[in-house]
Parts: sequence; structure tokens; C-alpha cells
Amino acid sequence: MAILQKSILSFLDKLKKNNNRDWMMEHKKEYQSNEKILKQFYSSVEASLNITDEISKLKVFRINRDVRFSKNKAPYNVHRSVSFSRAGAHRRGGYYLRIEPGNSAMAGGFFSPEASDLFRIRKEFEIDTTEIREILNHKKFKKAFGGFNQSYQVKTAPRNFSKDDKNIDLIKLKNYFVECKFTDKEVLSEDFEKKLMDHYLLLRPLFNYMSEVLTTDLNGVSIL
Repeated sequence: MAILQKSILSFLDKLKKNNNRDWMMEHKKEYQSNEKILKQFYSSVEASLNITDEISKLKVFRINRDVRFSKNKAPYNVHRSVSFSRAGAHRRGGYYLRIEPGNSAMAGGFFSPEASDLFRIRKEFEIDTTEIREILNHKKFKKAFGGFNQSYQVKTAPRNFSKDDKNIDLIKLKNYFVECKFTDKEVLSEDFEKKLMDHYLLLRPLFNYMSEVLTTDLNGVSIL
């Protein structure tokens, strides 16, 4: 298993205080050196995921920010992030990792799902939430993640859904993902990749359930 170096967090911390192109150009070699370490770590994580899952794509997010429509004109992200997409139409859900001083985290699930997928999930929850609540309330899952991220949701109820539905707490969400934050000490520890993989494995019941929902109609008939 790969190990992350302290230099990665140190560089990002300095970048946060010097977020400009001149500083980045002066420290380009340091940036490139850290990127090599990060890519080795990402590749190791991908290989570990492939032991129990099948990953089709590893995407490393750019350090350059798109500032065209942002009030914040800082040119660089002060974190390094990567996602791992699952292979095949029958495998739904994705894994995510962010490395950032004081704000590192892993996440997984369904962020900004397509409108059709979002509607299908909500309709499923309108019918029955027994299985999803069992997953969310599983002792290890709940300890690791707490529950779905609550940051993105409609105020009352989505169109064509009742605000008085007993499952409105789940129906009104716009995303269905969970996350867990890690301290800098954890990120730099020798067993960080193992700890990360333990958390990713906890996502599998959620992925299995959501994959079944999103690949069948409301009668349970496959749409693939």
C-alpha cells in the first residue's frame, strides 16, 4: 500500500497562502514532485478497489480553478481530489477522495444525479424506505458516515411529491452521498490507504441497493 508524504500537505498549505500564478511557477518542481506521489497513491487505491469492485475510470481533478463565473478569482484549488468510477451500467455509484490540510475527506454515492435517476430514487423512497434505512442505520455505516449529506435539498418537497410524506427527509434530498473526514495525522499515517479502503467497502451495500433501484422500473423489472 502507498503512503502520502508530509510535503503534499505542506505544499497545499503554502499554496493557500500564496494562491497566485507567480508563486506557482516558482514552485512548479515541488508541485510536480508531489503530483507523482499522489498519482502513485491514487493508482494504489484503484488497484485495491479493483480487488472487490471494478473501476472503469480514475479521474484526477485539475488544480486550476474555473474562475469565469466565480467571485473568487484565486487561480488554484487548495486541495487535490480524485474520483473512481465503477464499470458497467449495472454498477452505480462512485468513490471520491479529497486531500487538503485540515479538510481531507472521502465520500461516495450519488452527487448531482441525472434528473431521471433522481426522480427514480425519490419514487422508490416514496414507496418504501425500509432497506435504505437499514443500510443507513447499520452500526458501522452510521459510525463512519452518520448519514446522507444534508447540504443539498429542496426546502419543502420536490414537485409532485407531498411535503407530508413520512419519508420526506430522504425524498427532499438532491444528492445521496456520504462522507467522512480525516485528520492530517491520519492522512500521513502508514495505514491511511487501509483505513480509506475500509470506508469504501462500507459503501458497497448502499451501491448494491441503489444499483438495483436505478436499473429496474417501479415493478422491479430490469431496464438494462
